[in-house]
Amino acid sequence: MSDVRANGVKREAAATAWRRAGTASDVSQPVAGWAGSADGSGAAGAGPAVTGAVGGVPERSRPAAAAGTASADGSAGVRSPVGGVAAPGAGRAADGSATPAVVRSRAELAAALTDVRRRGTVALVPTMGALHDGHRSLLRAARGLADSVVVSIFVNPLQFGPSEDLDRYPRRFGADLEMCRAEGVALVFAPTPEVMYGAGGHLTVYSGPLGDELEGAVRPGHFSGVLTVIAKLFGLVRPDTAVFGEKDYQQLTLIRRMVVDLDFAVHVVGAPTVREPDGLALSSRNAYLSTVERRSATALSAALRAGAQAGARGGSAVLDAARAVLVAHDLAAAAGDTTVGDSADGVEVDYLALRAPDLGPAPSTGEARLLVAARVGTTRLIDNVAVVLGPAAAARA
Repeated sequence: MSDVRANGVKREAAATAWRRAGTASDVSQPVAGWAGSADGSGAAGAGPAVTGAVGGVPERSRPAAAAGTASADGSAGVRSPVGGVAAPGAGRAADGSATPAVVRSRAELAAALTDVRRRGTVALVPTMGALHDGHRSLLRAARGLADSVVVSIFVNPLQFGPSEDLDRYPRRFGADLEMCRAEGVALVFAPTPEVMYGAGGHLTVYSGPLGDELEGAVRPGHFSGVLTVIAKLFGLVRPDTAVFGEKDYQQLTLIRRMVVDLDFAVHVVGAPTVREPDGLALSSRNAYLSTVERRSATALSAALRAGAQAGARGGSAVLDAARAVLVAHDLAAAAGDTTVGDSADGVEVDYLALRAPDLGPAPSTGEARLLVAARVGTTRLIDNVAVVLGPAAAARA
């Protein structure tokens, strides 16, 4: 069960990180499953039934790019009527869509939400900015689930470790705001760390044993930082629905568990992963990859696809099939096959794991989840896919 515990030491370290990061604010939560996975969508069995499932969000390829461009300097533009900041050229765009209000303080957020709630239900899409077409799919899913969509753009220092990429995490606020405008977002909340956490708070949300496994084993404290900022956003925005990408599947699972354990009145929806034509899951960190590393990175999705296709033969076969793809990639790289990069650009796997949909032990038959994390060059990537084990896999084929 999630609970709350004092964590002053971590907050002191985070304060230093905030000063390094300045006042920029951006986040990104991608999505999961793909055509060719065992269930065709990655949606089934995505988490505990008590919090709901995908809610009809379909699998989709990359959406078309939005019309128009952000201002060249990425500036925030003029003041909006609610006291926040609107995009450059605030008002109505050429296609008739309204520029979302941008608010940065708690008071501005509260005032803007009063107006937004008059229109009906609210869906929240938390992000770290650097928005891509995976985020676009989340915005479109949210728009279909509520009357108004609120987006948060905040690079959360609490979820970055001391040696991670907080300083270099992509920040493209002008382009992010343009995507929000094109997708009909009503309100963007872009706080600084000081606004989000204040000067005196020292409590974080403990992620429980699951938070120390898989990603948590490689990134200690990461999920405590994630759950803390999500809990605060739920409290500040009070959304009816919140949409997260399944690409960050362990994060989604822990958020669902927190909602149940801490009695948040929020319906959590997981949206399937958006992928490039070659299978690579969209991620803001893909921008770090060189051309050669980008080719190497496709080994992750290829391994997951091979594992999912082996589901009818059981869990061991799933892992063996996925490992075989990763090993073949490394052997090809070591042999000088330039189509997969060289050994210096190889895929260094942190974990390849088969689990139940709630990330407990994998079942012998039925629905499961195959997850992988690896470094490609200096960039760390994660991915996952739904798998069906045993006779049921053949029935769904």
